[in-house]
Amino acid sequence: MDNIKQLLDKEVGNRNDLDEISIDKPDPLIIAKKNNDEYISLICALFSYGNAKLIVQFLNSLDFGILNKSEKEIKIFYKNHYYRFQKAGDVSALFIAIKRLKNQKSLESIFLEGYKFNHCVLEGIDKIIQAVREVYEYDSVGYRFLIGTPLKRDKLGKIKHIGNSPYKRYNMFLRWMVRIDKLDMGLWKKVDKKDLIIPLDTHTFNVSLKLGLLARKTYDLKSAILITNKLKIFNNEDPMRYDFALYRIGQEKIIK
Repeated sequence: MDNIKQLLDKEVGNRNDLDEISIDKPDPLIIAKKNNDEYISLICALFSYGNAKLIVQFLNSLDFGILNKSEKEIKIFYKNHYYRFQKAGDVSALFIAIKRLKNQKSLESIFLEGYKFNHCVLEGIDKIIQAVREVYEYDSVGYRFLIGTPLKRDKLGKIKHIGNSPYKRYNMFLRWMVRIDKLDMGLWKKVDKKDLIIPLDTHTFNVSLKLGLLARKTYDLKSAILITNKLKIFNNEDPMRYDFALYRIGQEKIIK
């Protein structure tokens, strides 16, 4: 494990640089950092699936200033917008929901309603999903995929790790909000970075298998937590400092 830590620490040192998110190395964090707003960052994170270049291209087509306009204007502006699984109605629905929430309270305060009891970020994520769903009643397959569904629980109300998706986009959003370095923004001050869970995507999943950070071959929430626990061995206070490096190692096929 020492060799793995040395490799990852070296990659973290190399990757913690603004040059790592650029036109040549597209990442949705570019758009989030430009706006430096928790709600706009959530929108950026929720659309962050698929090819990174196409994600950034789509995010650049959005007008975040429209969150300050009427819901009618939002629907008109986004009447021809779509992205992969999301039709125009799904895009405008998200903007309307975000507009309503933004006018009511901070996103961090919604998250803290779940997180504050036992420092469980999953409970905070669940609160955000519920808030987005409740503030604007709209439903479609594409919209459910976009905002996510509440986490599955057992009969006692405890969150199940097996069978739940890794909630990659929400965990990535939390990394942006909680950590602060040359990449992550650190806009939230009441969430401990040691509680974060890795935003598990196919790149980090495959690299984690190859490095021995993960033994099971199921892509789910349990695997995300197992990898996170391994990274805590390297840095218990800030395990997510390794996330971006792991992602880039996989994306650039440094380890085959």
